[in-house]
Amino acid sequence: MIHRLRCLLFACGLCIAAFAAHADDGADRPNILFVISDDQSWPHAGAYGYKAARTPAFDRVAAEGVLFDQAFAPTPGCSPTRAAILTGRNNWQIEEAGTHWSTFPRKYEVFPDRLEDAGYFVGMTGKGWAPGNNEGWERNPAGPRFGGRDYSEAFGEFLNQRPDGKPFLFWFGSFEPHPGTLRANQGSGVAAGFDLDEIEVPPFMPDVPEVRSHIADYLRMIEIYDTHLGRMLDMLEQAGELDNTLVMVTSDHGMGFPRAKANLYEYSVRVPLAVRWGEQVPGGRVSQDLVNLIDLTATLYEATGVEPPQAYPIAGRSLLGLLKGGEEGIVEPGRDAVFLGRERHSSARHDNLGYPMRAIRTHEFLYIRNFAPDRWPGGAPQALRDDGGLQPMTNLTTAFAENDGGPTKAFLIEHRAAEPHANLFLHAFGKRPPEELFDIRADPGCLVNLASNPRHEGTRADLARRLEAHLRETGDPRLVGPDKEVFESYRRYGPIRSYPPPDEEPEKWKEIVAPQP
Repeated sequence: MIHRLRCLLFACGLCIAAFAAHADDGADRPNILFVISDDQSWPHAGAYGYKAARTPAFDRVAAEGVLFDQAFAPTPGCSPTRAAILTGRNNWQIEEAGTHWSTFPRKYEVFPDRLEDAGYFVGMTGKGWAPGNNEGWERNPAGPRFGGRDYSEAFGEFLNQRPDGKPFLFWFGSFEPHPGTLRANQGSGVAAGFDLDEIEVPPFMPDVPEVRSHIADYLRMIEIYDTHLGRMLDMLEQAGELDNTLVMVTSDHGMGFPRAKANLYEYSVRVPLAVRWGEQVPGGRVSQDLVNLIDLTATLYEATGVEPPQAYPIAGRSLLGLLKGGEEGIVEPGRDAVFLGRERHSSARHDNLGYPMRAIRTHEFLYIRNFAPDRWPGGAPQALRDDGGLQPMTNLTTAFAENDGGPTKAFLIEHRAAEPHANLFLHAFGKRPPEELFDIRADPGCLVNLASNPRHEGTRADLARRLEAHLRETGDPRLVGPDKEVFESYRRYGPIRSYPPPDEEPEKWKEIVAPQP
């Protein structure tokens, strides 16, 4: 530990020396530090009032800049969200890159390449665009890799190699708090001193010790990631460069728990977002404007003066006016809705089929259209063995495989027939109707579907109309393409599991997982 600390201090010293030589270079163009965690829902940071969270670095960015309370990932999966941000387009506008574990067509331009062509020094650490096949790309679309798994040391290495006269763009993609990091560190939350009594359990999860401990592990992984962000901010501040750096901190989608990740509910796509840029962005403000993370792409282009791609329009809208204006609350009333989409995520049902969804979220309501309600939204209950039999439902890798394995999923499956947990099990894994409508202010857990409620018919019809109009305007193949199932044809490069075809599904599945009303 002493040796690592000395190495880190030495790296920081080199960074400061290097920055001193760059102090006046590229001052008219901001540096960019783009930070994205892996699977983090919006409330789980101190700046949002979540008392159990330990996120001093994120909270600092929020306090010294703008905290966005209504920010949304364009999709609930890491690979398509990252591709959407890199291109500035909706997931239904980028072909294979709009699905999980597929390819990233080279014809789509990404902002790291365009900024590099405009004179920026570009690099990344951690998780860039992934998972998927980036064949045809000379490097990861997020930029050239620096360092190993120690993110802050990688940032120091990047800064030391920064040529004279160049502003920089650095992509910090944390692997935390992805469920894989939770499984590898089970029990770490309690061991790190997180008090289970302080943890707020979302309403769609069982409030039991097993789940609270699972959330504590998740919070611990967020704390680890936040520590590296803090070190990076310190490096910039000590070098006198922090205020000339546009810092954006967010996540690729919501927490990796059942009924969160791989859905379009509030905890699925509403994400943390804070932006800091010295005197350019007056701090201490909270924005209630509805923003999509693809708006960050448009913001980067405007802030740097780099032209966006000319071959096709980007879909995001720059936030620069909102950031620089000094106001808070709802600053731009025209931002009255965000549009969200989901295509294939994991290999979780017969023939590798996805669960296509689209949604519109306003300040008051979330409306979701499920294009294939006959399919299992969380994945089929059981996969096939090599001998044609069924895997046990307790195999958390293959049962309801849209959801990562972990203590919460295991608890729901084990207690699927016991009240009061059975209803939460159905919400997580049961089939869903073609339309869903939720009153977000009264029901942030998205548990009461109002789509068939006569009192809300006007709202349902209006949001359905707005969603369809937007999808047609933006060329969504699900509505306007010659092949409305084209997303199902894209090759998946990750593991592919085998499930029974619908006409051979066991009758008992219908009893175990009844459709929701």
